[in-house]
Amino acid sequence: MSDFFEFEADFVESLRCIPMQVRFKLDTCGVKLKLHQWSLLNEDDRLQLVDRACVSSGEIQAYRTFLEALILLRSGEVASGLAIDPEPPWLNDLMIPDSVIEKAESVGAVLLLSQWAMLEPLKRFALIKLSRSNHENTNFRPALEEFGLV
Repeated sequence: MSDFFEFEADFVESLRCIPMQVRFKLDTCGVKLKLHQWSLLNEDDRLQLVDRACVSSGEIQAYRTFLEALILLRSGEVASGLAIDPEPPWLNDLMIPDSVIEKAESVGAVLLLSQWAMLEPLKRFALIKLSRSNHENTNFRPALEEFGLV
């Protein structure tokens, strides 16, 4: 199985929540997977979504097709689309998003551009997602610690 972040440890074993690496792939392929749809997936379905590649254009399309079919099969619902950002902020190592800077300051941390640039895109993605006001932010500080930023 793929590596998970330590801050996800409380739910990763059961995969009751959508892990960051799958959320990253959802944003990459442009499919919204709702939590109730995720809960209808069996363990094998979830592991396939974790382990399937979603990098090249062919893999991204295959992941999207697989996911849309899976959502329809397990929930009877047609998958909702997500807009795909052609220049997602987690791929930009030259600018830290304001939400990340503000969230870091709110937990008493200062994130330097040099630190941001050293992070792999999945880690930047996680910090962006964890810094959003509509997200439960309890894992932001643990993520900073895990990534060696504080």
